[in-house]
Amino acid sequence: MSALTVSQDPEQSWDDLVRFWEEMEWPEGSKVEIIEGIITVSPAPALRHNVIAERIQRRLYSVIPEEWGIYQTLAIAVPSRLGMLIPDLLVTPVREHSESDSHLPAALAELVVEVTSKSNARHDRVSKPAAYATAGIPLYLLVDRWAPDGPTVTLFRGPNGDVYRPLNTVKFGEPITLPEPFDLVIDTAEFPDT
Repeated sequence: MSALTVSQDPEQSWDDLVRFWEEMEWPEGSKVEIIEGIITVSPAPALRHNVIAERIQRRLYSVIPEEWGIYQTLAIAVPSRLGMLIPDLLVTPVREHSESDSHLPAALAELVVEVTSKSNARHDRVSKPAAYATAGIPLYLLVDRWAPDGPTVTLFRGPNGDVYRPLNTVKFGEPITLPEPFDLVIDTAEFPDT
């Protein structure tokens, strides 16, 4: 199943777009995001996708401070990029935020992780990293199960405008290291094949 986009009035304000996103009845179990001003409805991720996210999450819990949180379904807002994005994993030192129950400002994230799905890999490779970089999120980990030359994991850092600098890329089966504040080696050999 592929992603579906929902059209809206191009003159619609950010607040109106967010209100529509929050109040609309979306299909149960779907992932609903605003990507570059377009509401995108995707099916729930497949088992292998979830297994990869869970294995990374389990490793992250061993190194983050007790007061930090790791979330799989929490949206982060990037109004300047017309984005309300739901990364596969979001690591933040913020456990509560008074502005909204539905999302956090993206700038509060320390790390976001995306695991590509075949139907919307472009979003994880292009649109979402541009929004994450614009928000100043220090680290972006892309687990690209559908990379053209075979599954890879790329760590990006040093956001500058809407661009990240790739720090390291490995093929599935090779370890990748997250720098401080995580200082963590992730063994991608634990990831299931596509």
